[in-house]
Amino acid sequence: MSAVVVDGPEQFRTEVLEAPGTVVVDFWAPWCAPCRAVGPVLDELARELAGQVKVVKVNTDDNQDLARAYGVESIPTLHVFESGSLDRTMVGAHPKREIRTWVTGPRADDGARAAAG
Repeated sequence: MSAVVVDGPEQFRTEVLEAPGTVVVDFWAPWCAPCRAVGPVLDELARELAGQVKVVKVNTDDNQDLARAYGVESIPTLHVFESGSLDRTMVGAHPKREIRTWVTGPRADDGARAAAG
């Protein structure tokens, strides 16, 4: 499975906010060189992690309101949503290994639960 390109808030709601499980959202733009470097990595991860992780791409030039709503100030920005809730954020271009570990690693609130337990 390859990444899903989202255009507009309704499709974002359907593909991200109402999706079960883990969704990685790539906020990017076609003129952004680091974004163009991260794009193929996310496409590979979408195929490799199919059934475990969904990858969604949002062009910030075409979806400025969505980018603003999710606090995107720099691109590429990757957000991980867990069952519709924003869980963690990564900004900038990173190696595939690092992105994969970040995507498949523990949820942001796992550390708090472990500390409280």
